[in-house]
Amino acid sequence: METFSKILAVAFGGAFGAIARYALHLLFAKTFAPFPFSTFFINVTGSFLIGFLAVFLTEKFTAGENLRLFLTVGFLGAYTTFSTFELETFELLREKRLPTAFFYVSASFAIGLIGVMSGVWMAKKLSL
Repeated sequence: METFSKILAVAFGGAFGAIARYALHLLFAKTFAPFPFSTFFINVTGSFLIGFLAVFLTEKFTAGENLRLFLTVGFLGAYTTFSTFELETFELLREKRLPTAFFYVSASFAIGLIGVMSGVWMAKKLSL
């Protein structure tokens, strides 16, 4: 029964993460059409959130395993979009938009890493 509750936590988290991802895609898709901004934004915020939650849910707040699974594996697993990022990078390269592809990969990596580091830092500074 314990394994089933973990599966449900991941499944429900995944459903909410997928909805959040799609909603943000709809919000950004028309505004930033030449640059895949929705994927970029989702990857950066997902990086921040995984860093924050990695500390917050273990060091600042004693969360149950199901909550951690819901938020990290479920929600953030469906919310972040690495496979979409890879496909969009491939399409930029295929279209010979090398500067845009280089910027997209570089900025996604660098700012995503800064997002993780910022999330960890913020969670460590948080006092409850």
